Amino acid sequence: MSTVTATIRHRVLPPRLTGQEIVLAGVLVVLWAALAVSTPAFLTAGSIQPLLVATAPIALAGVGMTIVIITGGIDVSVGGAIMVCSVLTAKALVGAEVSLPVAVLLSVAVGGALGLVNGVLIAYGRVHAIIITFGTANLFMFLGLRIFGSGTVNGIPDTLAFFGRGAGGRTLGVPHAFLITVLITAAAWWYLRHTAGGRHFFAIGGDAQAARLAGVRVQRRVLLTYLITGLLVGLASCFVIAQGTSTLDQSVGSGKELAVIAAVVIGGTSIMGGRGSVLGTLLGALLVQSVASGVTQLGWRSQLSDLFVGVFIIVAVGADLLRTRARRSR
Repeated sequence: MSTVTATIRHRVLPPRLTGQEIVLAGVLVVLWAALAVSTPAFLTAGSIQPLLVATAPIALAGVGMTIVIITGGIDVSVGGAIMVCSVLTAKALVGAEVSLPVAVLLSVAVGGALGLVNGVLIAYGRVHAIIITFGTANLFMFLGLRIFGSGTVNGIPDTLAFFGRGAGGRTLGVPHAFLITVLITAAAWWYLRHTAGGRHFFAIGGDAQAARLAGVRVQRRVLLTYLITGLLVGLASCFVIAQGTSTLDQSVGSGKELAVIAAVVIGGTSIMGGRGSVLGTLLGALLVQSVASGVTQLGWRSQLSDLFVGVFIIVAVGADLLRTRARRSR
């Protein structure tokens, strides 16, 4: 066994199923049961299917964000990147009438390029990720608005209906967008836990200098995390287009970065780096969207969903701090 592998293996990885994930699953069950009693329409296909469609892009971008935060970074440019990917793809669908594979490849390629910009600046510019991605968030938003022009993108064909809400976008009643998200989440979970490369991300977040001394190519790994996030954001943008109407407006991507970070933090990923779970992120995204859906169906003010999500974030961060203190006191 190499020195690097031996060192990384001795890093503490989260168990296969963490306490946070078990709690989240329990909270979801209780929440869904309460909503089913309060509004019986909640557990119908007409309610659950749109919920899963809305969860997919948040959870998918959250997979990349989880890896970023595990390494000790963050990416607040996700919303701007979704805007750029979405408007370019929508215009290609309207103008050139491209096929489904071409549209997906275009969006993923654009997302990857934007992620690469973040990765290069952060990994090799040696500037904290929050500064870089806050700057690129504004640049991406400006670029997206310039591409939009003065109006909206209208007449978008149903090329991406495979990812949408219609009958063609489901298998056995489950939306394809959500199925794809689950498969990618499972692959990321396996990679992070069962490969040396995956364990390197945890090592970097735990102590970047120690990881570097152990032989981990920290800069390349950091660059890779933002590239992965960009690629996933590109695919998530296709999901966003597919869940809407034939019109795309300039609000696309607005607030998405906050929803993604909320899902990751609620899912149990430590904002300090070194610990995290993509499975928890998927559950966190489901919880965030379930709260939003429940508030809407109950006829409550939409601001209450922000209140509830904020409480969940504070509880999750507080639990993480308590775990950290308990670990240090051992």
